Amino acid sequence: MKPSNSLPDGPNMPKLLRRFKFVFQPIKYVEDFAKVYGDTFAIRGFYNDTAVIYISHPEALEQLFTTNPNNLRSASRILRFLLGDRSIILLDGEEHRRQRQLLAPPFHGERMRAYGETIRDVVEQVSNQWEMGKPFKIRGSMQEIALQVILRVVFGLDEGKRSQKLAKLLNSVLESIGSPLLSAGLFFSFLQKEFGGLSPWGQMKRKLQQIDELIYELIQERRVESDRDRQDILSLMMSARDEDGQPMSDQDLHDELMTLLIAGHETTASALSWAFYWIDYLPDVQGKLLKELAEQGDNLDPNIISKLPYLTAVCQETLRIHPIVMSGVLRFVTSPIEIMGYKLPVGTGIIPSIYMAHHREEVYPEPKKFKPERFLERQFSPYEFLPFGGGNRRCIGMAFALYEMKIAIATILSNYVVSRRDSRPVAPVRRGFTSAAPAGMKMIATPVSKSAKNLNYKMI
Repeated sequence: MKPSNSLPDGPNMPKLLRRFKFVFQPIKYVEDFAKVYGDTFAIRGFYNDTAVIYISHPEALEQLFTTNPNNLRSASRILRFLLGDRSIILLDGEEHRRQRQLLAPPFHGERMRAYGETIRDVVEQVSNQWEMGKPFKIRGSMQEIALQVILRVVFGLDEGKRSQKLAKLLNSVLESIGSPLLSAGLFFSFLQKEFGGLSPWGQMKRKLQQIDELIYELIQERRVESDRDRQDILSLMMSARDEDGQPMSDQDLHDELMTLLIAGHETTASALSWAFYWIDYLPDVQGKLLKELAEQGDNLDPNIISKLPYLTAVCQETLRIHPIVMSGVLRFVTSPIEIMGYKLPVGTGIIPSIYMAHHREEVYPEPKKFKPERFLERQFSPYEFLPFGGGNRRCIGMAFALYEMKIAIATILSNYVVSRRDSRPVAPVRRGFTSAAPAGMKMIATPVSKSAKNLNYKMI
């Protein structure tokens, strides 16, 4: 029986070696340790010589997500240079609660559904640029869709010089972060050297400064703008008031916009890339999905599409088998708590492992297999399926991300057959803070004629 006043067992591996494995083999990192030490294990000396506990058992996750938030503080300081001090990801306590309250309305209900037509227009615009029969990088196209949706829906920017400049800068920053060198730089401080702006790190920081200037300029213009009927998320954020009648400051707005840009762009692009990979890889999945879409006829109303059960299950299974962010927000204990019988002292870190939770054999039989039917056969608790994190740290854009995924998949499959150039399986790679399909994965699009589409659907 485990002692209740000690930490769980964990690997005794040199810190540098362990960190290299964490950076370059993120899936093997958690899988190898879980095989030896089980679903709750400790990494000693993980962060400033403190111990960090990995958890993935549903009971442990429930204990973490339902504990008093005041007993924990966020520890995502590695994101501070990218998002800013006032990002909802970095706030704690009353400030975090206030910011969630101010941000919530645009992402729910009628407000969110009003963006459906814009999302579909963006998807059609990007996919119409594909050269039929010519290989293209699927991730690049999905990034373009995700970015244009954010620029139009969140920032309220239509095509123009400012939109193009912001898109170019952001793409450059995200490509830099996704490179092996700067991915490592996020976790090894000795690589974070600017050298007067000449190093890769310095160049990225300079581009971030230019993005900051564009965003603050936009905020100032929007504050004096006479159009009070704008429905973009920035305008709704600016009109929001807390319980004391106070609005968000310019820094609040900037940092939340950066959070939406970074979190909403990379994650959605990765999820869509994986979805098209699996839809092509498994003809049975593709057939069921096409049949469901065919039953809608020519009515691709976004709000009807978003309720289709098999399409929803495909999106959920994509996020289960390949959670884009493999772990939830690292939390530090500020008042002793107990998880799975372990009494965790002040200063202990806790990492909810989304990847391990999604690959538990007893919850998801044959976890390495892509089976959307899982989500049609039963409903999983928020401690078993948590692609957007959990508790008071669950991603506020969860519903919007799923909505965007469904519209993008349905719109593209209704017009194109999208197949991979190389039929060999692919494995996830680290891309900055996320796990993604290889950037070089190519697909080929061919148009689906109306007559051929109807014939194919009838044969399914």
